[in-house]
Amino acid sequence: MKFLLTSGEIGSLFKKGSTISAAMGGCQAEIGVSSAMAAAALTECMGGTPAQALMAAEIAMEHHLGLTCDPVNGLVQIPCIERNTMGAMKAITASQIALSSNPSLAKVTLDSVIKTMWETAQDMNDKYKETSDGGLALNVSVLVPEC
Repeated sequence: MKFLLTSGEIGSLFKKGSTISAAMGGCQAEIGVSSAMAAAALTECMGGTPAQALMAAEIAMEHHLGLTCDPVNGLVQIPCIERNTMGAMKAITASQIALSSNPSLAKVTLDSVIKTMWETAQDMNDKYKETSDGGLALNVSVLVPEC
């Protein structure tokens, strides 16, 4: 229950302060936010303080800033599945870092990362926002038909 409550609150912070939509913010909005949610929730479940949970969310999201959404051939299989896997690994690592850190010494806050994510989303070219018009979608050919 703690995991769901913590992750839900982190997601709410991003929704209110930025976006959770790849169509609005690229993959940083979907994969980055879900990684931040998982990092905070894992930290909570591992006995971390609320400050450590916020720190874990910040660390996870910080390393997703600017991530574009460029599904190859419009398919979420490429590169989305791999990106979600990497986001999960970043969440675990962010939690471990936060649990062994003192949040009062952190230089970057979750609020500043949420603000930066929104500014990045607004600056990002629309072709990198779930359109399949840029990035890998243009440079990778899919020869295998969709099942």
